[in-house]
Amino acid sequence: MNEVSIIIGSDSDIPVLEDVVTILDEFQVSYEKRILSAHRTPDILIKYVKSTEKNGTRVFIAIAGMSAALPGVVASLTLKPVIGVPVYKSGGAFSGMDSLLSIVQMPPGVPVATVSVNGGKNAALLALRILALENNNIGSKLAEYLEKQKNKVLEKDSKLNSE
Repeated sequence: MNEVSIIIGSDSDIPVLEDVVTILDEFQVSYEKRILSAHRTPDILIKYVKSTEKNGTRVFIAIAGMSAALPGVVASLTLKPVIGVPVYKSGGAFSGMDSLLSIVQMPPGVPVATVSVNGGKNAALLALRILALENNNIGSKLAEYLEKQKNKVLEKDSKLNSE
């Protein structure tokens, strides 16, 4: 059973996928990753989401750029939480705003939790917070992670004030 399913719309989204995977690996959370397009492979996407949900996936992370229909389509197919990650593609016409607005402006009844443009790290951390609702081990690891983040800031603050 993979706790998290990560779906990207194309191979150009792999750098953002890698940010997600780095965090999930650090927390030793199981995941599956796929390239499936809402526009080019809708039939396979539907089958995948349905079968993955039955096999125990608890959270979906859908990463897409441009028109970014992928997170919304995934959300329409499952009752599990879906985290949408808008992607800025180099040379894109709207600097990632097209994908951000496509994901964040979902119709009532089809919610997608949306993180920042290219926000793979935050998508993974949000998925971990969702999993921590039922898994105290993940919750403990998250608390340690956040403590380390706090200490990094305090070290930088101390260094700034000692110069």
